[in-house]
Amino acid sequence: MSATRIFRITVRGSFDGLTDEQRAELLAAAPEHDMLRAEFTAEGHLSYDLAARPFFTFRFLDSGEVEEDILDATARAELAAESWLAERGYGFKQLKSQAQDMSLAPLGKRQRREAARSDAGAQD
Repeated sequence: MSATRIFRITVRGSFDGLTDEQRAELLAAAPEHDMLRAEFTAEGHLSYDLAARPFFTFRFLDSGEVEEDILDATARAELAAESWLAERGYGFKQLKSQAQDMSLAPLGKRQRREAARSDAGAQD
């Protein structure tokens, strides 16, 4: 039996051909899409700083059973990002995706400490 793998998928691109109205709409919603509030979520979290540059990033959280499932997860993330933009009529270009299988990511210092603590507790 394999463990569930957690995937973090980042879909980046740039807004293209926005109308003045669309630009104003995005600028008004900017506080909820601030880079400092960025997180990986199942529905995808959008962040951008349109006042500085036309780029955006969607962050998705997905899962699978085997390493190859990351390809389907990446395709779902790209489709979700494209759909979100298209539903609102926002033009975009240069969509690129990057995915990471968290089961293969090296543990950070805090995670290593917590793992060591739980291993020690399991041996008691």
